[in-house]
Amino acid sequence: MNRADYERYAHAFNNRDYDAVFDFYAPGATIQFFGVDLGTRDAFKRFYSFLHAHVVETLTIERFAASDELVALEGIIRVEATSDLTAEALREQGLDQFAPIKKGEAQEMRQYIHYHVANGRFTSVGCAIIPE
Repeated sequence: MNRADYERYAHAFNNRDYDAVFDFYAPGATIQFFGVDLGTRDAFKRFYSFLHAHVVETLTIERFAASDELVALEGIIRVEATSDLTAEALREQGLDQFAPIKKGEAQEMRQYIHYHVANGRFTSVGCAIIPE
C-alpha cells in the first residue's frame, strides 16, 4: 500500500462509496474502533449510512507512512452536522459512546490511524484521538 493507494481509499471514504472503501479490506479484517465492530460489509454500510445521514465526515491526511505491512497516518477527521444527531438516536443504534451534535455544528478531531496490511489490503485498523 502506498500513498496513491491510500488517497484512493480516502477519496472513496470522503465520497461515501462504502463498497469501494470496504474493498480495501481483506476478508476477515478486524475493523473495530471506539467500541464499534464493522467487520462485515453490512455492519460497515449500516454504521456509516446512519452516521452520514446526519453528518458530512471527511478525512484530511497530514502525515503518512507506509510499508508492505502497515499504513500509519495522522489526520484531521472533520464532522459537520447536516441534521441533529441526538443522544436518543445514537442510543437507539447502540452508539452511546458517541456525542450528539446539532445541525450546523462542526467538530475536528486529530487522529492517529494505524492499519495492518497484507497483500495490499488492510487486515486491521485502529484509531486514537489525539488531545489538542
